[in-house]
Amino acid sequence: MSKAVALEVSQTVEAGPVKKRDLHLGDRVFFWILRGVATSVILLLAALTLYLFRLSIPAFQTFGAKFLISLEWNPVSEVFGAGPFIYGTVVSSLLALCISVPVSLGVSLFLNELAPKKLADTMGFLVEMLAAIPSVVYGLWGIFVLAPWLRTTVQPLLGKTFGFIPLFQGPPFGVGMLAAGLVLAIMITPTISAICKEVFRAIPDHQREASLALGATRWEMIHMSVIQTARSGILGAVILGLGRAMGETMAVTMVIGNRAEIDISLFAPAQTMASVIANEYAEASSQIHLSSLAAVGLSLFVVSLLINAMARFVVHRVDSRSAKAAH
Repeated sequence: MSKAVALEVSQTVEAGPVKKRDLHLGDRVFFWILRGVATSVILLLAALTLYLFRLSIPAFQTFGAKFLISLEWNPVSEVFGAGPFIYGTVVSSLLALCISVPVSLGVSLFLNELAPKKLADTMGFLVEMLAAIPSVVYGLWGIFVLAPWLRTTVQPLLGKTFGFIPLFQGPPFGVGMLAAGLVLAIMITPTISAICKEVFRAIPDHQREASLALGATRWEMIHMSVIQTARSGILGAVILGLGRAMGETMAVTMVIGNRAEIDISLFAPAQTMASVIANEYAEASSQIHLSSLAAVGLSLFVVSLLINAMARFVVHRVDSRSAKAAH
């Protein structure tokens, strides 16, 4: 590099970021194209929210705020309440997380920290293939394989062993909240494990080597240098899995039993916000029924938005605490 070029580069760096008026025509066009694409995403989100809100107005005008907590959903008498569906969505998603998160963390840690490279590549490919299976296939497998197994083996065993706990009381239907939670857990495991594996892979090797050099065992090294360092990334992966679980429709619709009631037992049939829309939207004939289904969709959208906002806040807090601890 000549002295003149080096001087020009140093002057450009000292001058700060390049202003839009100093860009070439092609750069300005590219900038405005990217800006328009980014703005269109925000406008699309706003338009979707406005459309759902407009469709939901008759339901909220008729039932008021009680629509979100009411437990009755009766299309015949045109009395609607989203309480059972909000409960079913939250409980099935949290149950899926409770099952999937430990498995996903174990899979990602094994593939990234313990397994030989050939075995890790093969198993990683197979785990990621689970994400490519259509949800309706999961639903069919849940109906013909999982639900009968739960009805004849798992639920009677859980009822006999833990029947004193309300979660495991009631007749073994097979389909129900437990079946939906298991299917969702299988569906979100590839997402969580793949993201966690990439987060673990991004941690520098010198952190692992430093822990081992100080006398840490393999597990202590994984705990201190991998898991503790990747807490925010793990939390982000869990939130993405939660978003997938809350929005899943077909597989849950086929195995959850579709009964608009709140029952604390995991054996009982239930219904989610996505499943009730899939089941009834095509058959809804009255305006108030359609509006109520749109209000359920708006509620699902708002709940997902709030959970993602809370997740971003928690991730920010975790990152801030980690930065303070590092200093």
